[in-house]
Amino acid sequence: MIARWFSLAVAALSLVCSGAASAQQKRWVVSWASSNFELNDQQRLPHEGNAGIVIRQLIRPTLSGDRMRIRLSNVAGDQPLTVTSVTVAPAAARDSAAIRGGPVAVTFSGRGTAMIPQGAEFLSDPVALPVTALEHLAVTIRLADVPARQTGHPGSRTNSYILSADAPDTGFANATKKVGWFNLASIEVERRAGRALVILADSITDGYGVQPDTDARWPDTLANRLQANRATRDLAVINQGIGGNRLLRDGLGPNGLARLERDVLALPGVTHLMLLIGVNDLGTLTRDAPVSAERHAEERDAMIAAYAQIVARARARGIRVIGGTILPYGASAYYHPDAQNEADRQSVNAWLRTPGNVDAVMDFDALMRDPANPSRLRADYDSGDGLHPSIAGYRVMGEAVPLRLFTGRR
Repeated sequence: MIARWFSLAVAALSLVCSGAASAQQKRWVVSWASSNFELNDQQRLPHEGNAGIVIRQLIRPTLSGDRMRIRLSNVAGDQPLTVTSVTVAPAAARDSAAIRGGPVAVTFSGRGTAMIPQGAEFLSDPVALPVTALEHLAVTIRLADVPARQTGHPGSRTNSYILSADAPDTGFANATKKVGWFNLASIEVERRAGRALVILADSITDGYGVQPDTDARWPDTLANRLQANRATRDLAVINQGIGGNRLLRDGLGPNGLARLERDVLALPGVTHLMLLIGVNDLGTLTRDAPVSAERHAEERDAMIAAYAQIVARARARGIRVIGGTILPYGASAYYHPDAQNEADRQSVNAWLRTPGNVDAVMDFDALMRDPANPSRLRADYDSGDGLHPSIAGYRVMGEAVPLRLFTGRR
């Protein structure tokens, strides 16, 4: 009897120790990402057809880690992409190609080169370089050639530095600057505890109007606040906004529902998803000509159904969904909305605010609207186009998100 009791006690103690060890195990969490798609003529890399190109790209991780790894993308390519080398180093400044210290070589399956098939992505081996949240990294990619169909994210609000592969070895002093990220999909960090908020969104989150190298998008402000708070320092902010993106239809990038798997669910460590997408669906519906009341109703119902699909799929992965209400755009000269468009916006926002449809609501509409004319942005939050917030407006958005959404307190 004593022997059996002793065996059970040992087994119980082993389970406790095993659980404690498991809790201390490190894991990978996304720290930075951008949504990649096919670039148009204005967004493309220069030097097409040259025998090689070197691109130094600056990114701002939002979560610290002991090691890192890099994911490269060829999702828009129609042929394999040959990457001849990748290095990473701390950036000397957010607006310079200079780096601090020597660059660290990145390998893929043990090799310094990678051939990424068309439509695919490649994840690097772990890189022995600690990452500090909010401190910029410089990722330098050397391509064997510039493909005809290019993959990237044009709305980086960050300059990249580009050289021909045969340029003289003078660092990046003579590099061409271009706003955009190219073939760079994400940075993951290894740490004992970590999680991520992904924002699936459009130009308001991508940062339309933000000057390059200023980190003035509203998710940047939110990331600053999270890192300044001990209770939320383990949470990354992942900006998956695309300028002009729609929930239902392709246009500037794939539609929001199509982006869900790769841009949200496939990223490691995601615990929260914020939706702030739909204004371009509402505006595009009648931008060129009025439509019938029936067509308005169809679009509203389709948007709500797409939201419900996203919520269901995210919840199935244990991800908490925060619904961001669609901001007023009544003064937009680009979309010139009428009373029916405003009714559509109100209907969609009412669904987002209805308890149970999402797990929490971030009421950007109430925050940003003009109290005297609720269909319009407040004048001091308006960039001047009636659609996008000003820099002050972006800052207010980032400051208004309650941190209790991520601490378990209500």
